[in-house]
Amino acid sequence: MDWKRLFSPVRLGRDEPYDTRGRSPFQRDHDRIVFSSAFRRLQDKTQVFPLAHVDYVRTRLTHSLEVSCVGRSLGLAVGEIISQRHPQDELLAIDFGEVIAAACLAHDIGNPPFGHSGEESIRHWFETSADGRRVLENMLPEQRDDFLKYEGNAQGFRILTRLQYPTNPGGLQICCATLGAFCKYPRPAQLPNGFALKGISSKKHGFFRSELEQFLFVANTLGLPKVAEGCYLRHPLAFLVEAADDICYHFIDFGDGFRLGHVTYKEVEELFLEVFEGEQDAVLERIKTFHEDKDRIEYLAGKAISTLIRQVSEVFLDLEEDLIEGRFNEELIKYVPCAQVLDQIKKVSVKKVYGASEVLEIEAAGFEVLGGLLNLLIPAVEDAFSSRGGSSRSRKLLELVPNQFLSHDGTPSCDPYERVLKITDFVSGMTDSYAITFHGKISGRLLSGGRGIR
Repeated sequence: MDWKRLFSPVRLGRDEPYDTRGRSPFQRDHDRIVFSSAFRRLQDKTQVFPLAHVDYVRTRLTHSLEVSCVGRSLGLAVGEIISQRHPQDELLAIDFGEVIAAACLAHDIGNPPFGHSGEESIRHWFETSADGRRVLENMLPEQRDDFLKYEGNAQGFRILTRLQYPTNPGGLQICCATLGAFCKYPRPAQLPNGFALKGISSKKHGFFRSELEQFLFVANTLGLPKVAEGCYLRHPLAFLVEAADDICYHFIDFGDGFRLGHVTYKEVEELFLEVFEGEQDAVLERIKTFHEDKDRIEYLAGKAISTLIRQVSEVFLDLEEDLIEGRFNEELIKYVPCAQVLDQIKKVSVKKVYGASEVLEIEAAGFEVLGGLLNLLIPAVEDAFSSRGGSSRSRKLLELVPNQFLSHDGTPSCDPYERVLKITDFVSGMTDSYAITFHGKISGRLLSGGRGIR
């Protein structure tokens, strides 16, 4: 790969360039994402604690903003050195920061309600329900896998390139450099026959079949090497987007766990201090100046994040040649000096924070809500297509679905894949509160009261 080409400002769906005065192309990407309705809905989507009743706990929106800040710092740190290493490419350190910041901002934009359990509930419905299996029978095998392996990362790529401003070619018309950094999993759901991919970038898929053309344009514009049909190597900056997310959830989710009483102050302090090898005494002296444990933890988390930004940047710079040549395909944080400490933080978080009873209870309820919505809406759209408008019940249900999730004239698409995909667009785009309220109303369980965000 070539650094200059990897920073292509070419916009998906737009032939002519923008005026280059003022904001850079990548700053424009950042602002477009911030002002999108899909980003705004992250304010009521789960990070760790669904429907939290305290105002301290983070949502997907605040998490995404924090990841973007960390990503910008990582980008500036590596960009300063890489631009010096390759003066002939005329690279700007600030562009590294802005591309990663924009990609980080959007990294969770495709997540359905109720976090990762929302993805699981959509997969589960298509795998186990009679209606789910029936609609999949009318699709091509590669289309079926988009639902059986439903993935929020692929939904995010669809939102950025198609669903936001759907009448625009290329949707938000984001720069290829930003889309490349965003796409951590540059492959489709179904791999070519007999082909097995290895490494972190092939763990999931990053786009649906419906956006294959858009992804191929991005990959070819950036010069990403092709490894199989539809499968490409990662943009090197995608590793830093991933690292920014890893840094935040290791330290910040753990801190949220303390605020809600799932881990003790001592547990957090002991693990965080291990990050600061050789600095523990100075850090201990500093936290003695705080009066509250919550303030001590915020200081420890902030200092730990700064330490990891430095360590990850050094690892990335050491691996630059391997990244450009496509020889590296693992998580960067596995190679930082405090990797073992991060593993221990993750183990405790999985047991005590992500496994907290209120988290599991809402996630279980999420299966019922999202499964219930699909149970009602997909049979309704299939009935409306197959029987000239469908039953009175189906028509009433579909009148509640915005036209953009059916077709421009409010009728279901003739393509079975497109029909089902649009309904999953509608369901996955809901906020947690809206999904609960909408399901309660159309199922008859909540005929008055309740308020969602849309």
